[in-house]
This record gives sequence, structure tokens and C-alpha cells, in this order.
Amino acid sequence: MSSPPLRRIKTYTASSGYVYQYYFVGQRQAPTAPAEGGEAATEFIFDVTRDRHATFAFTVLLPAKALRTWAARHGRTLSEPERYAAAKMRLLRGFDDLGSADLRQNLRHFSITEELLEELLAELGVA
Repeated sequence: MSSPPLRRIKTYTASSGYVYQYYFVGQRQAPTAPAEGGEAATEFIFDVTRDRHATFAFTVLLPAKALRTWAARHGRTLSEPERYAAAKMRLLRGFDDLGSADLRQNLRHFSITEELLEELLAELGVA
């Protein structure tokens, strides 16, 4: 019998003062919402808690269109670690945006637009 994978729990203090603990669960290919053209995207999945009792799944969608646009602007494709970094940065921004919202009743899904991808990666110094 193998043991479950070791999860690296990370902590983030949001601008609201709430402290979030989260870990990366995995990623998969997923269709985007019809409003986004129904185009394929990579879905990054994180488990998140704010009170150490209830854990919720949060997802970040990185649409293929945003990746293509970024690659066209920069002359190269993003590596897997760079894609993960963008998703993680979007998750942290989402925490800042949540404020005191009830995690049970709030949407726990964030998307990365073409413009936001450019902005997030610029913050990290990725060009």
C-alpha cells in the first residue's frame, strides 16, 4: 500500500487580513465557459481553507487563447512552471478580492484573461 502524496501547504495573508492556507491538487484540460468561446483551457485546482476546518476546491482557468496571445507577443511559449506561476498569482489575487465573503456561498472559480496573463507574468519578471 502506498502512502498518499505529501501536500505542501502554503499560507497567504490577503489584503482583507484573512489568512488562507492552500495546496495545489493538480491540473487538467477543461472546456471554458460558453462566454469565453467554449475554447479549451487548462484548469488548475487548489484546495483552500480559511479556518482550518472547512476546505474548498478553487479552480483557475488558463484559456488556450490567452497562451497563444502571450506566445505571439513574446516569441515563445510559456513553460509549465510559468503557467503554474500565473495560476497561483491569479489565485492569490482572488483571495484579495474575496474580502470577508462566505466561501461556502461564493464562486470559487477564477479565470485568466489575455491582459491579466500579461500583467501577472510581468509582476514575476517573466518576458
